[in-house]
Amino acid sequence: MHEPAQPSTSDQLTRVLYGDNFLQEHGFWRRLLTTEPFRRSGGGTPDERLALSYHRLRILNDTLDSGARLAADPRALAALHEWLGPVDPALTTVAGIHYNLFLGSLLDHDPGTPRDLSDFLELRSIGTFLCTEVAHGNDAAAVETTATYDRERDGFVLHTPHAGAQKFMPNTSPAGGPKTGVVAARLLADGTDHGVFLFLAPLTDDLDALPGVRVRRLPARMGSPVDHCLTSFDRYFVPREALLAGEQGRIGEDGRFTSELANRRRRFLLSIGRVTPGKLSMSACAVGSARVTLAIAVRYAGHRLVSGSRGAQRVPVYAHRTHHGPLAGAMATVFAMSLLHRRALDRWESAPAPDRDEAERLVAVAKGWITWRAREVIVECRERCGAQGLLENNGMTELFTGIEGAITAEGDNLAVHAKAAAEMLFSVTVRDEDEEEGPGELDDPRFLGRLLAAVEDIWFDRARDRISAAPAGDPLGRWNAASGPALRGVEAYGYRQASEAYAQAAAALPGGPARERLTELHRLFALQWVARNSGDLLAAGRLTAEQVSSLPDAVERLIATVARHAPALVKSFALPERLMSDWPIAGPGYADAYDDPEGSWHRHRRAGAGAGGRTVDFRRPVCGSKRRPLREKVAALGTRGVLLAYWGTTSVLSRWFEKPQVSVDESVRPRA
Repeated sequence: MHEPAQPSTSDQLTRVLYGDNFLQEHGFWRRLLTTEPFRRSGGGTPDERLALSYHRLRILNDTLDSGARLAADPRALAALHEWLGPVDPALTTVAGIHYNLFLGSLLDHDPGTPRDLSDFLELRSIGTFLCTEVAHGNDAAAVETTATYDRERDGFVLHTPHAGAQKFMPNTSPAGGPKTGVVAARLLADGTDHGVFLFLAPLTDDLDALPGVRVRRLPARMGSPVDHCLTSFDRYFVPREALLAGEQGRIGEDGRFTSELANRRRRFLLSIGRVTPGKLSMSACAVGSARVTLAIAVRYAGHRLVSGSRGAQRVPVYAHRTHHGPLAGAMATVFAMSLLHRRALDRWESAPAPDRDEAERLVAVAKGWITWRAREVIVECRERCGAQGLLENNGMTELFTGIEGAITAEGDNLAVHAKAAAEMLFSVTVRDEDEEEGPGELDDPRFLGRLLAAVEDIWFDRARDRISAAPAGDPLGRWNAASGPALRGVEAYGYRQASEAYAQAAAALPGGPARERLTELHRLFALQWVARNSGDLLAAGRLTAEQVSSLPDAVERLIATVARHAPALVKSFALPERLMSDWPIAGPGYADAYDDPEGSWHRHRRAGAGAGGRTVDFRRPVCGSKRRPLREKVAALGTRGVLLAYWGTTSVLSRWFEKPQVSVDESVRPRA
């Protein structure tokens, strides 16, 4: 009997990043994005790229055994965004809207109501979500689109009363096929406004909007092309079954409105409950995008050679502290983002009813914290790649603009954090007694945890002092006085939660290299945040002057350690090599992407070639052009290329015989 092989350091850290059920939750999506239909495209017009994204949505849907099961599983939805987001942000956007906001809303409301979902499950009609309006974004509870109950026809009349009530930015054009929307509208019955509810409404056919619906494309936005539109209704009738009813309210057989909730805002929040899984999906998308960008930057830094200190010596640019230092800090942040995302997802899924509000607040704060940190990481990595990082074929510009969308989607970050700040401002945080102790040792994780908690307390205490000092009778003025430090407190809360997730993950690992690597990353992450707040911690008696003075050296030592292991840490991201090959600078032969077959340096290979100059447009090299004889194709590929082509062909054939669906033990499962 042989002892089972122990998992490698990389495998252990992969499970830290993705969870213990890595293969079950992520395996399907990880394989899917390496198949030919999902490889990064080679450009095209915005309309062509949009058409490709909707085409991929249909391929994705065909691989699922049930779109309803995907919609019912927040972990599978998050994994979809985590893996597909860096590859095709537009596909990820339309898929998230269809499966989560649209199909998920239909499944969550009044499951006893018979409703045929086959058109949406088979994508004969693509689902979209119409909530925010031109004049109402983060205050979506104040939308002005109306749904007036018509007793005679036993249905609802959707109407847009003015320009500010037009639905803003849903993907409602006929691009990709017919669209059906879930529309947030103010329910009016018997002259009474009952608050905002959701209504199911067909919007377009293959070519145009339906009578009573007006759809206009918005100007192009930054990032991947999505058919964002302005959408309005002109007394558009939908039947009784269009109302997505539940405990928040319904229209009875007698035409009267009833609800188990007296508060209209609570009715609205219950109706749009799918926004919370949407926030988790935005966090996942940000984590995946930052992870890919960092992997590209670290790999490029390892094979981009620059002049050394001695004559003809050439060294990787990564050898310089000015280059690897920021990337080491980004590595610690990316691990923190991943761990905080898992922590928020786990708590939200398992939270009992009394803890539900706190779990949803963690999801909201994590979404803002993670997407902002992702932007910082992506910008840093782009800069470390120089001009190469500005070219679209290297992928970083698309990831940068994509993260801007995630920062605004499912609730603008600042508004989301402001809401959390207002809730946390008046809550009482009870700390353990040992958290009140004075300075400890900077290499003690428990002491670092106390310091991060202290930073959070300092900012919220300042906010409470300011709101107490503000004049009474002016709620907005009091909030304005406290909002600045309160928002800093929410940021500190995000750092503390991420640090606690680090400590928990490290404690779960057995002793050895994996635990050492994670502990180093944790210390670097925590000490960099402590250094940013060292003045406040010193004034509060939490740090000594000697400790404050020693912080820079401690951080530098950790940067050197993390930087030394960064290439191995990138392997723990488990990014398939076939995926990475779609970004030229991720490979050592990145300069080959810029080779010119007509360049003078190839003259010796072209007998009798003329010496005349020629301007050639840059194109990504494609092996096997139909214009070239087979012998030349093989020569161009080389031995390694032929082997890769053989491997690719056999992989395609093997996938041909596989059943293209998600099985129960592979990514999609019913929510517990």
